[in-house]
Amino acid sequence: MFIDSHCHLSFPELAEQLPAIRQAMNAAQVDRALCICTTLEEFPQVHALATGYSNFWCSVGVHPDNEGVQEPTVQDLLERAALPRVVAIGETGLDYYGMEDRKGGRSIADLEWQRDRFRTHIRAARAAGLPLIIHTRSASEDTLAILREEGEDGAGNRAGGVFHCFTESSEVARAALDLGYYISFSGIITFKSAQALRDVVAFVPMDRMLIETDSPYLAPVPFRGKTNSPAYVPHVAHQVAQVRALAVEAVAETTSRNFERLFARAQA
Repeated sequence: MFIDSHCHLSFPELAEQLPAIRQAMNAAQVDRALCICTTLEEFPQVHALATGYSNFWCSVGVHPDNEGVQEPTVQDLLERAALPRVVAIGETGLDYYGMEDRKGGRSIADLEWQRDRFRTHIRAARAAGLPLIIHTRSASEDTLAILREEGEDGAGNRAGGVFHCFTESSEVARAALDLGYYISFSGIITFKSAQALRDVVAFVPMDRMLIETDSPYLAPVPFRGKTNSPAYVPHVAHQVAQVRALAVEAVAETTSRNFERLFARAQA
């Protein structure tokens, strides 16, 4: 019934509990999940999840915030994208959050390596014919600009994809939608402080919306502060349903159909 379009089941917090997580998913009617890759070193474990379970798929990519890891080439990504049950490129994008504290006082100009890495992923996605999974944090202007520069203009030969765990404004959502991208919402939309983001939920067309957990992070209310799990994605759907005055079953059906359309390789 529900699909978690973005989770990190290879991370230790979840990998060590996989049988219990799968049991909880079944009980919560979460019948599919997309396991996200964040480094090339991690890819074999992520891919093993996708090939080991009939209701899991995976991506290949290097997260923009990861340093000191193998830097991907287009060929690196294409070779892995050709493997069974790989349905997307990413997560990729830009992360400028906390420049002073998290990035040693470096400036945005010093993060050209992030922008180069993002371009590599876009080019690989276009070559592979797979969608992008985009992470953008405090970097929406550059994220959109690079997508446009690389030909992701909403028409013609483009990769497309999804802005995952969306936390930006309606204006950024509109720009992403205009480029042909989907918008995915996480448990953040259940937080008391997230009314502005719930306004974006009301704005994004239902046929361009996905739901996710980004587990093990960002557990929704009433589990906030605990380890997140794909079994909690129905709580995101319930919040969308409340904002949109829809039945939760309608949200589940629509977001699942959107997932199947975007990640065309991931068919049940």
